[in-house]
Amino acid sequence: MKIIYQDKDLLVIDKPTGWTIKKIEEKLPDNGLLRKGIVHRLDKETSGVLLIAKNDESLQFFQKQFKNRRVEKSYLALVVGNIKENSGTIKTLISRNKKGIKQRAYLMQGPEKEKSGARIAETQWKIVKKYKEYTLVQAWPKTGRKHQIRVHFSYLNHPIAGDKLYSFKNQKTPEGLKRQFLHAESLKIKMPGGETKTFYSELPKDLKQILCQIK
Repeated sequence: MKIIYQDKDLLVIDKPTGWTIKKIEEKLPDNGLLRKGIVHRLDKETSGVLLIAKNDESLQFFQKQFKNRRVEKSYLALVVGNIKENSGTIKTLISRNKKGIKQRAYLMQGPEKEKSGARIAETQWKIVKKYKEYTLVQAWPKTGRKHQIRVHFSYLNHPIAGDKLYSFKNQKTPEGLKRQFLHAESLKIKMPGGETKTFYSELPKDLKQILCQIK
């Protein structure tokens, strides 16, 4: 487990793809404190920056910032197809589908806006690089809904490459991509001492290889 940063209040790790929260808890020291201190969540296939509080006070301190949307998170995603605009903001309602497995995005107007359990979700994005059949984007979720970035780009008809849950039928996937191409590259947050820190995670080797082979 690669450690990005740590002090008396916080441990920041570079989460590998394939690790569930349970797997992370198993890797932490068996003292009970760290295992209860995971501040936020990343999907199993998503890699990148993950915060773990070392005590109850810091857990509450950091989670309050997530709740109040004071945390700045940045992701890299490879999406299917070519997006025409260079940047944009996706703002929708998000709720679970009827089976409760997937999340669904829809417009913030019309008869569905009153749907039970629907919550506002906002993601800002910009293009990093265009490829022949894909687009590399940087995304900043302004809210923290489950699967938000995945749902939002699927809503734009540009699902994340390798995303089995939100992809379309017969969707093309880069050869050799074994997971969804989504990486939590940075996270900016206020520390208990008052200073603000930004933590970074380099794009993993498996995703770098995909970018090298596509045109």
